[in-house]
Amino acid sequence: MIDETGFLKKGKHSVGVARQYSGTAGRIENCQIGVFAAYASRWGQALVDRQLYLPKDWAEDGERRRKACVPDEAAFATKPALAREMIARTLEAGLPCAWVLADAVYGSDHQLRRLLEARGQPYVLAVRSTHTLRFFEGWNLVQTDPAAMADDLEADQWACLAAGEGSKGPRLYDWARVPLGWESEQGFERWLPVRRSQRDPEALAYFFAYAPEGTSLAELAGAAGLRWTIEESFLRAKDDLGLDHCEARSWHGWHRHMSLVMAAAAYLAKLAAGQRRTAFGKGDKTSPDALAAA
Repeated sequence: MIDETGFLKKGKHSVGVARQYSGTAGRIENCQIGVFAAYASRWGQALVDRQLYLPKDWAEDGERRRKACVPDEAAFATKPALAREMIARTLEAGLPCAWVLADAVYGSDHQLRRLLEARGQPYVLAVRSTHTLRFFEGWNLVQTDPAAMADDLEADQWACLAAGEGSKGPRLYDWARVPLGWESEQGFERWLPVRRSQRDPEALAYFFAYAPEGTSLAELAGAAGLRWTIEESFLRAKDDLGLDHCEARSWHGWHRHMSLVMAAAAYLAKLAAGQRRTAFGKGDKTSPDALAAA
């Protein structure tokens, strides 16, 4: 999973700090933004990589860079560009990966999607309702968007499926999918899965899915639902280990603080995974997925 998180600041000297949107605060705040990669399995999850987002004003200000010890090679890069670097590092390190997951900030980046497809890596990436889609139907070029495609879905195309386990049991939504008319590598299919809230039918979420042939809608729904685990990783790392309590102002200080917290969080995740494996191996009837959610 890829996502970013904000670190609220009061001053202007901490590296990368600027008035920018923070999903943590839900508004524009004076903050730093870190882009993170997390890894999840049935036994648990942990943060595995991090990169500070350096706003363009910072990247082009030599004096601020010098005072914050920003390396010469650290140029301005968008959040999706940072994500591409981290995903490539993680996959090249040999981590087994069934799916790459991210929100619409990253799902809308065609370079990220092409990177994954070139590696034969399945993904389920959120996308905005207004994302422009173009493909051919026969000899006609069709231009549309996810919201318009969802409007054409019939009632019998929707199914109630679980998007993972929540604190009160399975998180149930209505799901449907539409095939995307783009060419795929042999053995893969492209889909536009759509998720609809059962409480508010007007609340829809859209995804691009690049999946092995024969992948069911239930599997796509389950994969999409795992993205919440990176939020759980942020919450635990901040509340229990001080991920957001970094007082260092320099580039190296920020990355070292994040690395130490991530190492501690990974150690705790490993202990918890061992306990879950032991409980499951002794005949505990609770499923590994439910244990991981707990």
